[in-house]
Amino acid sequence: MPQQVAVITGAGSGIGRATTRLLAEYGFDIALMGRDVKRLKAAAAELAPSDVKTLVVPVDVADGEALEAAADQIEEKLGAITVWINAAGVSATGPVLSLEASAYAQVMRVNYLGAVNGTRAALRVMRRRGEGQIVNIGLAPRLRGLPLQSANNGAHAGLNAFCDCVRPEIRALSDRITLTMVNLPWINTPRWTWGRNRSGHQLKPIGPIYEPEVAAHAITRAIFSRQRDVTVGASSIIPQFLSAFLPQLRDAFHACRGVARQRGLGKANHPSEASHQDNLEQSVEGAFAAHGPHEARPFRPRGRKPVLLTHRLRYILGTIVTLALFYAFGYVAPPRFPRKK
Repeated sequence: MPQQVAVITGAGSGIGRATTRLLAEYGFDIALMGRDVKRLKAAAAELAPSDVKTLVVPVDVADGEALEAAADQIEEKLGAITVWINAAGVSATGPVLSLEASAYAQVMRVNYLGAVNGTRAALRVMRRRGEGQIVNIGLAPRLRGLPLQSANNGAHAGLNAFCDCVRPEIRALSDRITLTMVNLPWINTPRWTWGRNRSGHQLKPIGPIYEPEVAAHAITRAIFSRQRDVTVGASSIIPQFLSAFLPQLRDAFHACRGVARQRGLGKANHPSEASHQDNLEQSVEGAFAAHGPHEARPFRPRGRKPVLLTHRLRYILGTIVTLALFYAFGYVAPPRFPRKK
């Protein structure tokens, strides 16, 4: 079996950094991409005990030409790229009229165009051999449609639609290239520390929050099983049902409680304060790694693991829940059997 080479964008911190560790344990050679060279080198140094090859590639994912050049550089130094994971991302939260137009543009450049550029760069080199795997990061249904999250949700919705369009193109070419979306719930990464916040309050996650190793486990499972998409957590089933069949009810719930449930105890820093910094336009200095400031559910290799829903399992469970609710409210009549005379 030839040596596996994985490219990970956003590898200096958060989900990307946790994923580099896990893939290195499986013996992948790793190319680490990101904006902050110091963090990339620190992440590469953590992989030394795994005895794998690493390559640090400082690059801005919003620059498509730079990513294509980086892909050629990686193939020259590490070998054929077999896995490409687009984990780079920035965050901007707040009411739609409080966020600057430039903030929306930058979130789209990094979260959407960055993943599009990464997907195109990966496809360009993988098509030489007709096989490979590309993973993009999406949002679990529970996080879609949340107030204050319009910039992040808009970018991920566009990326999801992009993947839906590209998959048939890949299939029509008869290539063995898999394009996977891994839909994640709240993950405890440094984004909670350095994301741009225009809500006026410190924000907190609502519902379950997981450590980055859980996301890394889901990404790795998606790679080895070649899934179309994977969603982490069973708590996404009911929100997906409400979005599909009762969208007005979900809108009403978020209007009533969506903002209040995200508010923390403190006030957010004002942009004019000297202590204010975010990573929207440029990388934030500091010894940030994979984890953020919250207490989250860890990944236990031998204990109970979070539910990973593939697209088939998700739709089967969604259909069961839908039929059960229809039956409960009388929309589906129970079968009637003729009485024996």
